[in-house]
Amino acid sequence: MSETVVGEKGMVTAPHRAAAEAGAEVLRAGGNAVEAMIAAAAAIAVVYPHMTGIGGDAFWLIAEPGRPPKAIDGAGRAGANATIEAYRKKGYDTIPTRGPEAALTVAAAVSTWELAHEVATDLGGRIPRADLVASAVALAKEGIPVTHSFATLAAENLDGLATAPGFADHYLADGKVPEIGARLAAERIADTLDHLGRAGFGDFYRGDIAAEVAADLEAIGSPVTRADLAAQRASLVTPLSVEASGGTVFNLPPPTQGVASLIILGLFDRLKVKRAESFEHIHGLIEAAKRAWVIRDRDVADPMLSGDVKPFLAASWLDAEASAIDRRRAASYPPGDPRGDTVWMGAIDAAGRAVSMIQSIYFEFGSGVVLPRTGMVWQNRGVGFSLDPRSHRALAPGRKPFHTLNPPLARFKDGRILSYGSMGGDGQPQFQSAIFTRHVLFGVEPGEAIDRPRWRWGRTWGEGEASAVEMENRFDPDLVAALERAGHHVVVIDEPYSHAMGHAGMILRRPDGRLLGASDPRSDGAAVAA
Repeated sequence: MSETVVGEKGMVTAPHRAAAEAGAEVLRAGGNAVEAMIAAAAAIAVVYPHMTGIGGDAFWLIAEPGRPPKAIDGAGRAGANATIEAYRKKGYDTIPTRGPEAALTVAAAVSTWELAHEVATDLGGRIPRADLVASAVALAKEGIPVTHSFATLAAENLDGLATAPGFADHYLADGKVPEIGARLAAERIADTLDHLGRAGFGDFYRGDIAAEVAADLEAIGSPVTRADLAAQRASLVTPLSVEASGGTVFNLPPPTQGVASLIILGLFDRLKVKRAESFEHIHGLIEAAKRAWVIRDRDVADPMLSGDVKPFLAASWLDAEASAIDRRRAASYPPGDPRGDTVWMGAIDAAGRAVSMIQSIYFEFGSGVVLPRTGMVWQNRGVGFSLDPRSHRALAPGRKPFHTLNPPLARFKDGRILSYGSMGGDGQPQFQSAIFTRHVLFGVEPGEAIDRPRWRWGRTWGEGEASAVEMENRFDPDLVAALERAGHHVVVIDEPYSHAMGHAGMILRRPDGRLLGASDPRSDGAAVAA
């Protein structure tokens, strides 16, 4: 059961309590929300290596009262040796999901920490960088605690992971998945984070850490070179936005699927649904997601190749699309791949500065590759590329892959600000829409909005290309029957709280400064007040 936490001096929520505590400690020390998020990002990279790490990517939304929000794009580019021809010569028709060939994009997460630290300083932040990573370093020295999700996901994916360079040495015990509660040595990660805290986050790309990373990547045959690392810079970009539910909701532009998340909320707002967990609520969000996916799959890619997606957030386009939604029948659509694991985290400080941040290595344990000198897991985000040169997501050196990552944030006309989000790959926009609509439209408090059962429309594993609405087993059977009568292919999974339905979180700051926050019972997380 998720409970709503109340605070006034700041709050951090994360899918692992240790990360939320690390961020809250920074707030207590006088740091701002951006500094708190750097601390949480470093800590979660240690304790949740199956979901995230310094070998992955990240995206941020940062809102300061009275000013437009800032967005940070931390999508790593394909390496210099990542060409369609190189993969074709090795006999690949698609990008492999594990191993050195899957580790084909630069890990950009730490570059976002570097840029976020500059933003934090501009906001008056004065916490030393070494102090921001101190909790993460201490956690790594204690060893990585094996959580239930770590053990479960390692076991489920062991066939593909066990042969990836470095994985067995770092994450298995005598070739087997360690037991829940065991601690895995993490001295290399501790040393890496400690060095970054002292030398600066840019050292990851242009210093001693970069030299070690590049040497390990070259040794295993990754397409990423030291020059690729040196060229990496996170960038400030203009967020996308849509007017909905008495406020403005923000998200990231391409290469993320942020536009899809915003389209869903813009369309659903126009359906004028009156009751949460009604047929109209679930059906409306599913049908809105189908229309959002059309735009996402057709138009979202590397920003240099993506079309202009802002017209799809215009009132006229949303009005027309909403009017075309059948309120009683399910439309057909071939959905994408729902897979992917990530962490979303949020922070709001006493001054009302808010952060929504998402950090990921994509699949569980990413490429499975663990670099021996630094102890980091390298992402496999490059599987979002196509080996078809005609595709708008065709692989080429220097391109950014399509990203499921998209951190949302909302401001309302009455002065409220909401930092919220979820991990969950293809399902992220749907999980976001579930908790947002429950809280914002229907007045459900944050803890309950996150706790209530969730669904995911998409491909059903084991059923070929069939699309289904997977639902946790706590939904009213009459609602399930109504969805089936409307033409939805419903699969009720035998779990009340399923990992497949994301790890969500939410922090609301009211106009009086009171903070309400919650984390997901599907995770190991917490909302922690400063």
